[in-house]
Amino acid sequence: MDVKAFIFDLDGVITDTAEHHYQAWGLLARELGIPFDRTFNERLKGIDRMQSLELILERGGMRDRLSRSEKEAMAGRKNDHYTQLIEGITPDHLLPGIAELLRDVREAGMRIGLASASRNAGTILAKLQIGHYFDTVVDPALLAKGKPDPEIFLKAAADLKATPACCVGVEDAEAGIRAIRGAGMFAVGVGTPEAMKEADLIVTGTAELNFEKIVELYRIKSKV
Repeated sequence: MDVKAFIFDLDGVITDTAEHHYQAWGLLARELGIPFDRTFNERLKGIDRMQSLELILERGGMRDRLSRSEKEAMAGRKNDHYTQLIEGITPDHLLPGIAELLRDVREAGMRIGLASASRNAGTILAKLQIGHYFDTVVDPALLAKGKPDPEIFLKAAADLKATPACCVGVEDAEAGIRAIRGAGMFAVGVGTPEAMKEADLIVTGTAELNFEKIVELYRIKSKV
């Protein structure tokens, strides 16, 4: 087997909008009178908007007191805060090494997909001026389950017409790595060895993402 496609997460892999999400959730939490800090925010990484909202509401004892429509309105308010905060994103906000990796993948004739829980992914790719690299951007609103379920990565592989075992997934969240592994893909984790322990290849930062190294290790592991 050989690599046919790369499938990327967005936040923490291609660009770092984690601070924007933190600030947006913080604004909503303050509106609701719910305590919110960076430690609690770590629990929201890698999961979608509604799952994140449920955790915040649970912390404030409000989870079972609100209707679905009320929760959707709150999630919409958070997104309004977020979209205002990301207005200033430019190509300068690409994380180190990502432009080179995307270029190398494309020059090797491989396909590229995005598997992000962010519903603003298309807007962010356009602001980063890298949308032309992506053959598919999975819409998380159309999925039944969020990460760590593998559905989003399997959908990306199907869109790319690639067998999951021939795909490389790149993530920075534990839930994302579990989703990649659950999809039967080669997992590249960006983060600490402890957090990324289930990944096939671990790098501490995106600057260490090297196309040749990833493909070489994939080939070695695929023969085991």
